[in-house]
Amino acid sequence: MTEVLLAVGTEKGLFLGRSRDRLSWEFSGPHFPMNAIYSVSIDRRGGSVRLLVGADSSHWGPSVWRSDDLGASWYEPPVPAIRFPEHTGASLTRVWQLQPAGDEAPGVVYAGTEPAALFRSEDGGGTFALVESLWAHPQRPQWGAGYGGQGLHTVLTDPRDAERLLVAVSSGGVYRSKDGGGSWEPSNQGLRAEFLPEESQYPEFGQCVHKIARDAVNPDRLYLQNHGGVYRSDDAGAGWTFVTDGLPADFGFAVAAHPRRADTAYLFPLGGADDRIPPGRRCRVYRTDDGGDSWHPLSKGLPGGDHYGVVLRDALRTDDADPAGIYFGNRNGDVHGSPDEGETWSLLISHLPDVLCVRAAVVG
Repeated sequence: MTEVLLAVGTEKGLFLGRSRDRLSWEFSGPHFPMNAIYSVSIDRRGGSVRLLVGADSSHWGPSVWRSDDLGASWYEPPVPAIRFPEHTGASLTRVWQLQPAGDEAPGVVYAGTEPAALFRSEDGGGTFALVESLWAHPQRPQWGAGYGGQGLHTVLTDPRDAERLLVAVSSGGVYRSKDGGGSWEPSNQGLRAEFLPEESQYPEFGQCVHKIARDAVNPDRLYLQNHGGVYRSDDAGAGWTFVTDGLPADFGFAVAAHPRRADTAYLFPLGGADDRIPPGRRCRVYRTDDGGDSWHPLSKGLPGGDHYGVVLRDALRTDDADPAGIYFGNRNGDVHGSPDEGETWSLLISHLPDVLCVRAAVVG
């Protein structure tokens, strides 16, 4: 049987779970106790597994750690892996995203940060350099900050073309590059900024995008959870269409795509910007099997009764086993998992600190 690694980043450290049946789990941790873990990546390119962790210590500040032995030991470079150049006048607050590129770009890892910026590594996450073109974009000084800060939290690479990149900023919106990050254009057509005056709710940029996921089969199809609104793009982000039929609310933070099936994605809705708890106080994941044209609740095995756990933008993910496993953690400190693509659920671990991010992958 395959072994799955489940990485759970929390407000007070990283917890690592391992399982061969995805029903019983053994967890270790906390790794990096008292560090807030906003980002984790599991990079399996080249026949080995490297873990990268964006840890934020209230005493020592933010850092990127790495492990090449599934968390048995960790290495922090003597010089910070991510630093803003002196000419920017900026300093790193936290690392919101660590995203390995695909096989088309071996060794390349992208990092999204706060303040909102994109960094690129060509040595597997050992060292990073600022993508100056996005930092120098004329619209960047006008980006706002979401409730949790101004973060570049989504980085998507195109499996067909290593030069095509898409990023999302809260609250700057979606930006795309067709030349490997040499230049960028806003790609927010159809996205509503509901917090702006009615006559100004469809600006060129400035939307508070919460998360984006790419379809497993059709790379041009994207799923987006906005600050009010769930959207789909069928042209790699050039335009966006509202897709909420069957959802109890259109606010939320997280969205994840199935690792193999076309037109399949998962959401965890919340009541709204002023009601950030599950609609009806019910813990339910929603799945679409038709590209967002309809959504259906998945709740077998999830808690009944009143439930107030919030799932943040990076705390809903899939693994790549067959059938796919689906995982989410909430701010109550509970982590739930499904070994059968969301049909049934179980509680994997509870009473953790606030869960900030989740990652899962087959590692053996």
